[in-house]
Amino acid sequence: MVFIMAKFQNRYRIESHRKLDWNYADAGDYYITICIEDMQCILGCVVDAKMVLNDFGKIVQSELIKSADIREELQLGEFVVMPNHIHVIIILNDMGNNANAAHIAHTAETHGRASVSGQMPYRRPQSISSFVAGFKSAVVSAVDDFIDEQALDIPKYNRRNKFWQSNYHDHIIRNQPEYYRIAKYIGDNPQKWERDKNL
Repeated sequence: MVFIMAKFQNRYRIESHRKLDWNYADAGDYYITICIEDMQCILGCVVDAKMVLNDFGKIVQSELIKSADIREELQLGEFVVMPNHIHVIIILNDMGNNANAAHIAHTAETHGRASVSGQMPYRRPQSISSFVAGFKSAVVSAVDDFIDEQALDIPKYNRRNKFWQSNYHDHIIRNQPEYYRIAKYIGDNPQKWERDKNL
């Protein structure tokens, strides 16, 4: 998978690939990639083509599983935590949360922050962006707690010292063959790290 990176305020970020006519609270399978700010390798390392998580990486993996466990509208498919990003397939179930969608002005949600519908900030509940925002927030809280508990001599994470990139990449999985292809790509990620890490 190739992600288009562009510079914004002197920082690289993933360009948005969101479909403007798609409701990201609709049931479906979604392939999501979330990157660490400035692509720093702070979640562990790849050793002999296998990912070895450090403490931060273990927190990310734990919070990813926990975030899915507490949301009845979704489940996790294949996922991997890499040194500076995660790949995950999110399976979003139809929970009937779009019954009143007709009266809501349709907008494409921005990555990791509320979209704007009219003049009011709005993020659809039980949507992909709602999941990502909650997961990111939970990770930062847990990491900061860990820094405090271990009395680590490193700064905690906040708006000036970001843990995650603001954006994320999503792809709507169209069919079963595509699902299997993406799942294989995710599973093979650690083996391809040495080749792909500088792309």
